Amino acid sequence: MQRQAIEKYAKEQQKECVIYEEKISSRKKERLELQQAIKAAAKGDRFVVYKLDRLARSTKELYELTEKLREREIDFVSIHDSFDTSTATGKAMFGMLAVFAEFERDIIQQRTKAGLEAARKRGKIGGRPAIDEHKKRQIKKLYAAGESATDIAKEFGIGRSTVYKLLKSE
Repeated sequence: MQRQAIEKYAKEQQKECVIYEEKISSRKKERLELQQAIKAAAKGDRFVVYKLDRLARSTKELYELTEKLREREIDFVSIHDSFDTSTATGKAMFGMLAVFAEFERDIIQQRTKAGLEAARKRGKIGGRPAIDEHKKRQIKKLYAAGESATDIAKEFGIGRSTVYKLLKSE
């Protein structure tokens, strides 16, 4: 959906479109595709994102990124948020939307945290259950006796990679 919206925008603007996509969450600090996109952008280009929260996770980060673009005379466009920093209105809206984008993320984080806390109070524990020492010994014995890692994994309801990790440990 994001890609199609950006391609549609480029077509409507009669502009060449080069798309950079991160393969991991934008929460990660190391965002190589974003760094490459900023580096590749030249004076007079438009840096287009689908939505503000696709670019940055905090107001500070958003302003730092867009400031880099502004210094190099590159316009910034957010399709979903309907603004373009090449206009005065777009510049004003940009400041307000950046604050609201951070506010929205904070609310989501608070709800997630509250949901996890409520689940813990109801006795729900996140993550996979730990494998006790008795099961670890059983797994090692079965493997030593010639049973395959795949069969052991099925028997214990764990992943094959977990079996291999247990065999390598200790």
